[in-house]
Amino acid sequence: MSFFKMSGVVVPHMKNTCEMQAERMPAPKSVVIPMNMHIGAPAKPVVQEGDIVGVGQLIGEAGGFVSSPVYASVSGKVTKVDKITGTNGASADAVFIESDGQMRPFEGIKAPTVTNFEEFVAAVRDSGIVGLGGAGFPTAVKLGVKDLSLVREVLINGAECEPYITSDTRTMLDRADDIKEGIELLEKYLGAGTIIFGIEKNKPEAIAKMKEITSGDSAVSVKELPSIYPQGGEKVLIYNLTGKVVPEGKLPLDVGCIVINVTTLASIAKYIRTGMPLVEKCLTVDGSAVASPKNLIVPIGTSLRDVYEFAGGFKAEPKKVLLGGPMMGIAVKSLDQPVMKNTNATLALAEKEAERPEENPCIHCGRCVNSCPLGLNPVAFAKALSLNDCEALEELKINLCMECGCCAFNCPAKRDLIARHKLAKSELRSYQQQRAEQEKKEA
Repeated sequence: MSFFKMSGVVVPHMKNTCEMQAERMPAPKSVVIPMNMHIGAPAKPVVQEGDIVGVGQLIGEAGGFVSSPVYASVSGKVTKVDKITGTNGASADAVFIESDGQMRPFEGIKAPTVTNFEEFVAAVRDSGIVGLGGAGFPTAVKLGVKDLSLVREVLINGAECEPYITSDTRTMLDRADDIKEGIELLEKYLGAGTIIFGIEKNKPEAIAKMKEITSGDSAVSVKELPSIYPQGGEKVLIYNLTGKVVPEGKLPLDVGCIVINVTTLASIAKYIRTGMPLVEKCLTVDGSAVASPKNLIVPIGTSLRDVYEFAGGFKAEPKKVLLGGPMMGIAVKSLDQPVMKNTNATLALAEKEAERPEENPCIHCGRCVNSCPLGLNPVAFAKALSLNDCEALEELKINLCMECGCCAFNCPAKRDLIARHKLAKSELRSYQQQRAEQEKKEA
């Protein structure tokens, strides 16, 4: 794999809400809390219809090692436990809660006892915290390092490189004390001797704030990164902060790094201080169809319909609604979609912005290749896919593609390259599975 430093694309920033402190949304009338808001095994519901719950009460226990518990985000009555269809089209269990409007904390809430590394990781696991920048990987699994001597650098991701999104920026400005506590926890229990913040240069106030709270700590540095998307991609961030390349099939820890989103870090500190697990999310509400863009703190499980209503509704008919940003966000089919743990933004786009451009044939200009932050070759991917050549896809390392969208953004022919890459990955998975089964038979 070849890495191209500073490759990527310059996207419009459109950080319309960066100076807007997050408003706390009142309790909605009801919430729908999915059990699969993280990478790994879904949580298992532990409540049933008719149960009365408080904010922070366990409603779903972790379904395995790579999993995360789920907690009630409002107080009220469980009306049912039923299946819902997620944004990926898969069915998952969800707990439906009718709010009593009181936001009464669960009486069992108490700060965890943390005196050593094992208790620290256990507390993070119990908190229900996952990667809050959008990835959704259970944070306790990431921090549960068997050999702490392998950790050379802890990287704090404050890049927030997608257009519109400013929820992490508000964390850095509004929750600096939580971030400082989080740094102290990493130093005390993870033994982190080098901590590096990566923040794009288009966030000068956030950079200044992080430098201010870390000024007395020689182990911590704040690095200003060029405003080039996808600066916040994990492998890109590692390379641009440390010069290290994460090989195919390897994890950041294999090159001595752990990467933590800045809001994830703040949430860890809050849980260990208060004992209140992850029950709410700060998200940016923006887009050309939104009447009053803003940052909101909302209970997890709140419908997008309620979120947009609190943001003043729509000034134009929304033709596309996204969870996340315009580069990697997922389009939703209904405003009944609930806010999840890893929801950092929702965008409602009017017709002009939502309209798909007409595709044209590839002109082999090479812009997609030049813009790929991982040095991959989308042109070759497309050719191999058209020939159903899975061996070529494997050799070209299609699985390294992080679907950031730089290639499609830079394509003058407006080709939907990411859809093709997803299809290519699916074809390769099927091929590899069939090959493994055949090899097993022949063994």
